[in-house]
Amino acid sequence: MPINTILVPQGAEYKAVCRGLNSVTGSIPKVVPIPVGMKPLLKYLQQGQFLTPKSRVLIMGICGSLSDRYTVGDIVLYQDCVYQTQLQECDRTFTTQLHSCLSEKVSLVNSLTSDRLIWSAPEKRHLGETLAADVVDMEGFTALEFFNAAGVSVAMLRVVSDDCQHNIPDLTPAINSDGSLNPLPLAIAMLRQPFAATRLIRGSLIALKVLEQVTNLLFSGSSNK
Repeated sequence: MPINTILVPQGAEYKAVCRGLNSVTGSIPKVVPIPVGMKPLLKYLQQGQFLTPKSRVLIMGICGSLSDRYTVGDIVLYQDCVYQTQLQECDRTFTTQLHSCLSEKVSLVNSLTSDRLIWSAPEKRHLGETLAADVVDMEGFTALEFFNAAGVSVAMLRVVSDDCQHNIPDLTPAINSDGSLNPLPLAIAMLRQPFAATRLIRGSLIALKVLEQVTNLLFSGSSNK
């Protein structure tokens, strides 16, 4: 199952995927850190020189749950992404192949891409119910729209880092316009909501460890076949 490139949000998620590939002995794809958020990602992709039609791109990272069915540490494989009233589908053949590799460990989901951080538990549940979406992230739809137009096959594999029963801190002020995180506003947002911050940190650490493990499993398995 050749995969040319892995795209993963910069920072801790990127590092987790790289750790997962460290011990893989077979050929591994190029891992590219991407900015967080729809606009920064689109700007980055439009400048990208690393893709050719017929190539296969796997997008990895963490996401938030919009449903009681999915909780921290669950591995999810996207079928599609919705943004407002628009829908983009992941490549079905590619997704099916990934699902067969990880069948017992992964759930097929429908996802929502948001242009802002969804931090409130009531809003998460409301979005999940009204849009029939299972998880939320801030990059999926943009990536699918861009790559589908370019004839590039895309699949998305993520790990849930926060559930829909609890608020997380509102980190919106900490996300810069270029999709990077600003440490000072991040620290202030965490300090303002210490219980939510503790839960977010704990959930993120669990999700990042699972992300590292599933990366290793996927590429160790494919390199041995």
